[in-house]
Amino acid sequence: MKQLFYILIMLVFIASCKKEANVSKIPQIKLLSLSITELIQFKDSLVIEIEYIDGDGDIGEEDPDKNSIYVKDKRLNEADYYFIKPLSPPNSKIQIQGKVRVNIKNVFLLGSANQEFTNFEIKLRDKAGNWSNLIVTPEIIIKKE
Repeated sequence: MKQLFYILIMLVFIASCKKEANVSKIPQIKLLSLSITELIQFKDSLVIEIEYIDGDGDIGEEDPDKNSIYVKDKRLNEADYYFIKPLSPPNSKIQIQGKVRVNIKNVFLLGSANQEFTNFEIKLRDKAGNWSNLIVTPEIIIKKE
């Protein structure tokens, strides 16, 4: 009888461990890495790697004219936008998680100084128009050659 009791307790414990986490339909991102933190203007590219998770998998667009990633150099008034292809099969509603790299080319000095400092703000938009959380890179140094 005691053995049956312990077996039932173990089965209940195992069943409770298999519950999947409820992931939001609003994408969440976090910064994984920067390829470089000190770059030469017009010469070096900055690659920012982010991790994403989305509860319904609607990140990315089929139309290359629709952009999904917002990247703003904090020295500038306007942001740049980048295209992401769909990250899940069409018309599916599945949880997805992965990594995306954003390659920022031709970073340049705005003034006449030999170097400037900046950060980049990044967020991700899904097909439903939901914006992820905003992440900010560590400080980047931009120098003349």
